[in-house]
Amino acid sequence: MGDLREGARFGVWAVGGIVGLAVVYVIGVFVFGGAGWITAPFRGEVQEREDTVGSGTFRLTTYEEFFGLCEAVQNAEGTIRVLQQERGTASTARKSQIDQSITALRASRIESVNEYNSKAAQEHRTPFLDKGLPHRLDADAEKTTCTD
Repeated sequence: MGDLREGARFGVWAVGGIVGLAVVYVIGVFVFGGAGWITAPFRGEVQEREDTVGSGTFRLTTYEEFFGLCEAVQNAEGTIRVLQQERGTASTARKSQIDQSITALRASRIESVNEYNSKAAQEHRTPFLDKGLPHRLDADAEKTTCTD
């Protein structure tokens, strides 16, 4: 019976030693770079966010980009109105040219509206949308207001 207890005691020590070595190994991996490997995705996201949202250049560019897109929409609307006024007194050939120009301007306006709305919906750009600018532009509206 003594040999059985002695064997059991040795087995417990052997298993405890193996577990202890495993724990020391895991701690060593974390201390010497393993933690870096495990946290790499998180650190990568943080670095990417710092490179974009935390960047002064990104902030300023995004802020100005919203104004530029809204201005492009307004410019297209203004040109469409001028062409529509001219159409009333234009010759038949000129009316055809005006109609083609208006169609192209409407398509360009819709592209600008969609780009504005897409960027305004992006979580990392939304904080840089000026409070005076609308959160979304309406593609069907006749006139767009970019500031309050």
